[in-house]
Order: sequence, then C-alpha cells, then structure tokens
Amino acid sequence: MAVKRLNTEIHFEKILIFVLLFQWVSIAESQAKAADIIHFGKAKQLLRNKIYGGKGVTFYCACPFQKKSIKTKKCDLKTKKYKKRLKRVEWEHIVPAHAFGQSFKEWREYKQFCRKKDGPRKCAAKKNKLFKEMEGNLHNLVPAVGTINALRSNYSFTELTDKAALLCAAGMRMEKRKVSPPKNKRGDIARIYFYMDKKYPGRGIISNKNKKLFAAWDKLDPVDEEECRLQLKKAKLQKDSNQFVQRECAAKGIK
Repeated sequence: MAVKRLNTEIHFEKILIFVLLFQWVSIAESQAKAADIIHFGKAKQLLRNKIYGGKGVTFYCACPFQKKSIKTKKCDLKTKKYKKRLKRVEWEHIVPAHAFGQSFKEWREYKQFCRKKDGPRKCAAKKNKLFKEMEGNLHNLVPAVGTINALRSNYSFTELTDKAALLCAAGMRMEKRKVSPPKNKRGDIARIYFYMDKKYPGRGIISNKNKKLFAAWDKLDPVDEEECRLQLKKAKLQKDSNQFVQRECAAKGIK
C-alpha cells in the first residue's frame, strides 16, 4: 500500500513538473515574441543607422540628408510651411498610422484604456502589440523632410493635375487633403500598400477605390535596384520580406 502511494506521489510530481515546465516555456516564448517586435523608436534607429548608414536621400523629394539633418541647400522645396521642421529628417509611414489605427479599440476608445494625457496613437502602442508591430514595420517607413511629413499628414494618395500646389521640385503635389507623389515613387507606394494589406488583413489598408489606382502604379513604376536594395536590408533586420518587391527583384536578377 505504501509503495502504491509512493508511486502515485512520484507520478503526481512528474505531472506537476511537466505543467510548470510547459508554463515556463509558454511564458518564455511569449516574452521572446514581445521582444522581437520592432517598436517605432527602435525602427527609426535601425533605419537611420543600419539601413541608410547615416545618410541618403528622402523618399518624396530626393533631398540629401546626413544623420538627422537635411542638407537644405540641395533640397528644392516649394513650400514655406512648417519651417521649424525643414532641416529635420523624419520617418514617415507610407500607410499612415491613423489609417490602420482606427481599427483598434485602444485607439478609438483610448480614454478608457490609458491616462488622459495619452493620445490615441500612444495608447494603442502601449496597449496593443499588433498596433505596436504595425507602427514599427520597417517596410512601411521612409525618410522624409519634416516639412513634407507634416504636410502629407494622414492624407491619402491620388493623382493630381499640375494646378495642385507643388511641394517640391521632384513633383509631389497636394490639394484638398489629397497628396500626389512623384511618378518615380508611385510603384514603391503601391507595393508597400499591397504588403501591408496582405500582412494585416481586415485593417482597412487599401480601399476599394484605391485598388485599381495602386495596380496601375505598380505597373507604370516597376521595381528598381534601389528599391530592391532597401527591401533586402529591411527584410534581414525584420525577418520578413515585402514579397511584392522581392519577387520582382528575383525575376530581374537584382540582389
């Protein structure tokens, strides 16, 4: 009888150890996944230091920059707004955080989830891991002159006529809360939208109205070597490629 009881106790201890071990592994995996998320602050550091190596040209207006500063003498902007941000490199979301943020309850009902001084975006980043991941997704971030980032705001992309206000010599225009990007960046924008829409379904990334527009942009402005080079660097750091760029790079033999 004593032997049977002893065996039962040993069996129970084994089960308990297994359960505790399983819980520990689950917690460890959860923590590892959380640690792997590239938040927006980390994304900006990676872009500046690892991907662009501290220098490059901005996405829309091809303004040279070094570290955090724009070389204004070589930057032909056509606007006088937001002068305080003229010399600053900022990292812009091609798909605005506001666009996908609306799909998160932590954004819509931020006053219920966070302190009063936290706005919708800050609250969503604090309380929702998926939003935090989307906000820091490297494939959706590009360097921009602070002034241009401010003007673009969360406005959607479209095609505007030459009558619309010209923001820079590269051909970026704006009119009535709509922005028209330079022709040589339209395909890049379309492929970023395609990637974000596929990776995060149900978040309202691409409207039905814009599907045809982006499909046309994708064809008219095909992938080039620079886009491939940047995509590869981002993919290595994020362990996730933009397949809409990658497959075209592979087809053209661009590595």
